[in-house]
Amino acid sequence: MGLYSYYSYGLPSFLIVVIALYLLFTDSGEAFNVGRFLEESSPYVWGATGIGLCIGLSVAGAGWGIFLTGASILGGGIRAPRITTKNLISIIFCEVVAIYGVIIGIVYSAKLVNVAEEVLYTRENYFTGFALFWGGLTVGACNLLCGVCVGITGSTAALADAADPDLFVKILVVEVFGSILGLFGLIVGLIMVGSTGDFQAASPAVAVVAKAAASPFVA
Repeated sequence: MGLYSYYSYGLPSFLIVVIALYLLFTDSGEAFNVGRFLEESSPYVWGATGIGLCIGLSVAGAGWGIFLTGASILGGGIRAPRITTKNLISIIFCEVVAIYGVIIGIVYSAKLVNVAEEVLYTRENYFTGFALFWGGLTVGACNLLCGVCVGITGSTAALADAADPDLFVKILVVEVFGSILGLFGLIVGLIMVGSTGDFQAASPAVAVVAKAAASPFVA
């Protein structure tokens, strides 16, 4: 327990303190500039990262849930083979979580229009990139937790069904409500990018001005 606590809390804190002291004593504290990092990063980076997190976390949640539910179905099916068929509905609920992430990923990817670098750095494109990132992260995190929730509930439903068939429908109701959590994340993700447009190039007359105003650190 002590070693686990050290690697979980002590080591990251130690590294943060060492880096902070290094920046302080080497007179390079201005290197830690969050605003500069945000403005130097391409809007494509934020958009693509958000799409990747959306699909990746959603698939991870679905896979985790299927692993938990499938193990219980196989284990309980040895004693009660009748549960192996109707409990496959729990696997379907877990798979839907991954479908949510894929749908949002397809919707978000439609906004990634190719724009030349010299006319890319505008406030509108930054807004779109940040919205895609945080929207994708929101959807992915919701689907990850939803997949785990459905997996644990489906696992319990399989084991309870093996012991008492009357408990299956009651636990299935709980599983249905758990699967709706991923739908909430999907709706919020759509709302977050509902007011954003595709990546658009700045007009040649204002390209330099827009670039300097949106990202003064970009060369």
